Amino acid sequence: MSGREINEDIDNFDDKERNLYFGLFQLFINANASKLGKRFVKASQALIQEIGKRPYKSTAQRWLSEFLTIKEVPTHHRQEHGEYVHEFTSYDFLNTQTKTFIKGLIWSLNQFHDTKTLSLLADITAYSFTKIPNIGPRAAGVGNAAIYVLGNTKGIDGVGHLSRLKLKIKQSNTRKLIEKYIKVASEKRGISPQMIEDIAVPHFNLVNGTKTYSFENMTLQVTIEGVNKIVLRWIDEQGKERKSVPSFVKKSKKYAKQFQNIKVEAKSIKKVYAAQRDRLDRSFILDRELEIAYFQQYYVEHGLMSQLTQQLIWLFKIKDTYQPYFYQDSTWQTVEGKPLTNFEQVTSVKLWHPIYASIAEIESWRQLFQDLRRQQDIKQVFREVYLLTDAEINTRTYSNRMAAHILKQHQLNALCSVRGWSYKLMGAFDDGMDRSIAKLELPTHQLQVSYWLNEVYDDNAIADSGIWLYVATDQVRFSNIDNRVIPLVDIPKIVLSEAMRDVDLFVGVSSVGNDPQWQDNGGLPQHRDYWESYSFGDLSEIAKTRKSILENLIPRLKIRSQARVEGKFVIVKGQLRTYKIHIGSTNILMEPNDQYLCIVPSRRDSKSVSSIFLPFEGDKGLSVILSKAFLLADDTNIDDVTITRQIERY
Repeated sequence: MSGREINEDIDNFDDKERNLYFGLFQLFINANASKLGKRFVKASQALIQEIGKRPYKSTAQRWLSEFLTIKEVPTHHRQEHGEYVHEFTSYDFLNTQTKTFIKGLIWSLNQFHDTKTLSLLADITAYSFTKIPNIGPRAAGVGNAAIYVLGNTKGIDGVGHLSRLKLKIKQSNTRKLIEKYIKVASEKRGISPQMIEDIAVPHFNLVNGTKTYSFENMTLQVTIEGVNKIVLRWIDEQGKERKSVPSFVKKSKKYAKQFQNIKVEAKSIKKVYAAQRDRLDRSFILDRELEIAYFQQYYVEHGLMSQLTQQLIWLFKIKDTYQPYFYQDSTWQTVEGKPLTNFEQVTSVKLWHPIYASIAEIESWRQLFQDLRRQQDIKQVFREVYLLTDAEINTRTYSNRMAAHILKQHQLNALCSVRGWSYKLMGAFDDGMDRSIAKLELPTHQLQVSYWLNEVYDDNAIADSGIWLYVATDQVRFSNIDNRVIPLVDIPKIVLSEAMRDVDLFVGVSSVGNDPQWQDNGGLPQHRDYWESYSFGDLSEIAKTRKSILENLIPRLKIRSQARVEGKFVIVKGQLRTYKIHIGSTNILMEPNDQYLCIVPSRRDSKSVSSIFLPFEGDKGLSVILSKAFLLADDTNIDDVTITRQIERY
């Protein structure tokens, strides 16, 4: 949003309209309050009424859309102090006055509740809270203003956007603000926050994940085929798919505009679907039970949610017994393929979790889904289970299962945000504080989970911003809302399992042991023993699940004669050497002397891996192992000299 564009618009207005906008601008530049006041509302609505609601809304939307295109401006600095040279980059965004103006402009939209306005405000919120290096959120005040309008809109469409933003925004205080608005909206309706989030999910008029549009003698199908895959297909009169957009659509302004609007909506569907996947994934720990009629309306028959619902196993309650079923061939079936015949007797349902099942039952479900080549966007059938150990029974109130690891602090912080944990980065500015806590609040269980962490001091282990690069992990504790520690034996099994799974994920992703270059780049010399022990040590629960998949998968691959699973490793026999890929860290040793081989994973899956059926989304490590296995099986054709030099070095 540029002042030049606004000035050009103002110059094109007549004198009366120009003066009305100037009156609004006076309100905007003084929008310094923390929340929208009655005086602002009354004055702005009167001026907008005179301008005309429709033309004002269109103008305001256009101006605010420009805000999403503004980028921070970097300035590089070099400071010399004798032999010491310090180089850093600072960033400039908008000044305070401009941010205040935008905040007022957003507040002026509080009387509009249409889809376009609410979607724009949601985009502005997400953009405002993206971080600028060494500064923080781009424009927190602007984002908070948009959150306020979304939280106070008529109906529940605003709540739907807030529900998605809660999963996307990293700042814990902002997530709490969003949760507050969702809670207020739910209390107004006398339902739980989880229920209002269910009800607020837009269906986009999809039917079983598909929506069809007519273009003369052609139809356009928009279909959900995965978390990041919304497919648009053109179908002709004979029912055949066309590979490109029909020429008559491109030539017609009417059809071209309609097609552009459809593509915009497809992007919205993609965002909402991904958000609902994440929300459902995080709901295992809530152990929610849904009445059958509610489940049918907001999950099974919902145009978007049905695509997630039908991938999953659900526990159907009949009388006092729970029986697991999944959706196959237009009916609910057991793992043995027996259909549910007494649906009218089902009173409620809840998500199946492997902690409810025996090992034999879990293996049956896993085998069935692999045989059917049925992929889940949510890791359920292969979900890890964390049971109380003897050591944890002995320590009573805390677990050391995830202690004594060295993690990359910024990665940990990002993961905490994704999984709904609150965490504050530790730095040299903490006045001697050497401990912080990652915390997960579970109000439905009246519990909170704490993962204790310590700073790792080292002169070379600190960012320019003063943030420590690494933290050391300590114990996990559970307490009630009054901070009274609860013995581990008293924690519900599913809560313990899901909380420990999150912590295992934090370690599994952000441990320095996963970084193939950490040791070669210097790392922390005093912690190299940890890197060695983690890189090639015992498998975590996540890695054990990965191993079971690889044991089933590798015999089906074209490299099956060269690869096998053995203990903690995938063994790959190349032409030049034999390689051992650790199933946990994905790091590699080479026989015969266990020489370390550093291969930095590509950001994209290789072509060999992209075509392989994997039973669930989201395990990057599994894809990395397969990519490395295919690469090393054909080691004579590797042309990357950084790899070949290591292989040839005996």
